[in-house]
Amino acid sequence: MKITRRFLLATITALIAVVVGHFSHPSPVVAQQPVINLYSARHYDTDNALYESFTQKTGIKVNLVEAEADQLIERIKSEGANSPADVFITVDAGRLWRAKEEGILQPISSQVLNSAVPASLRDPDGSWYGLSKRARVIMYNKDRVNPSQLSTYEALTEPQWKGKILVRSSSNIYNQSLVGSMIESLGAQPTEQWARGMVANFARPPEGNDTAQIKAVADGVGDIAIANTYYLARLMKSDDAAEKAAAEKIGVFFPNQRDRGTHVNISGGGVVKTAPNKEGAIKFLEHLVSPEVQEMFAKGNNEYPVVEGVPVDPVIDAFGKFKSDATNAATFGKNNPEALQLMDRAGWK
Repeated sequence: MKITRRFLLATITALIAVVVGHFSHPSPVVAQQPVINLYSARHYDTDNALYESFTQKTGIKVNLVEAEADQLIERIKSEGANSPADVFITVDAGRLWRAKEEGILQPISSQVLNSAVPASLRDPDGSWYGLSKRARVIMYNKDRVNPSQLSTYEALTEPQWKGKILVRSSSNIYNQSLVGSMIESLGAQPTEQWARGMVANFARPPEGNDTAQIKAVADGVGDIAIANTYYLARLMKSDDAAEKAAAEKIGVFFPNQRDRGTHVNISGGGVVKTAPNKEGAIKFLEHLVSPEVQEMFAKGNNEYPVVEGVPVDPVIDAFGKFKSDATNAATFGKNNPEALQLMDRAGWK
């Protein structure tokens, strides 16, 4: 077949029209939902409702990755500049300090967070913020100890408590942070003397978690334990009759009320240095310190809100009001290496 010049021109013109028409009317593009990737060492199912409320409020979806704090820190480091992590949340200020020192967090500027979170419960540079708090208190067997005998952490080294004190291992971060706070307040040498006095008064070599110490006090293995408040609250709310019975034998005493106050630690979080969605990450942390969310966040693990005026869970509130140690939580991590060394020298296993 003979192709005429006129036919060829007509064909080319038609093709051009099709192409132009295609680009003039492109296929519709479906917008992707914005997301933040949350790396969390908090393992409480109740937190899921808080994430859902954030999505409903902002339209930003929360992708949750859960593991232990040290595992998450190492994962973020190994992912490097391509890490999808936006927010890192964990328990204990010492771990948050470690995350900052490892270079995985970035300082942020948020008037909402700075106004809501007390200065003692956040990083001075804005790299992390406390989101809930717990008190590390003296718990005692109500049948064996009169609370009038109790006063301070330091007084637990007195001879009357020989063979009567229960506490978990020095490898536990909560004990390390308590000792770190004492180093900041008292100095290293007095704190080491205190640790030696504590070891001399142990009822047994340290074993088990805080719950194990509380149950041992209830069973008469010792008279006194140092433990976080939420562990007792869990036993009080337990469906297990034996655990409830054990909890009923325990009293709570807030030490050092006439001086620096009772040691408090935190659950907290910060924005990851390489966060793909920094703006969304900041909004998420701000969401967690809003009054309505604070109440839910704290109740999820029987903790205290960090925001003043937020209602406290009735079980926790029944322990009583107390003065908190205002030592900045960042010092717990800063003093951690020295705390470990002096506890080791003191024989605190």
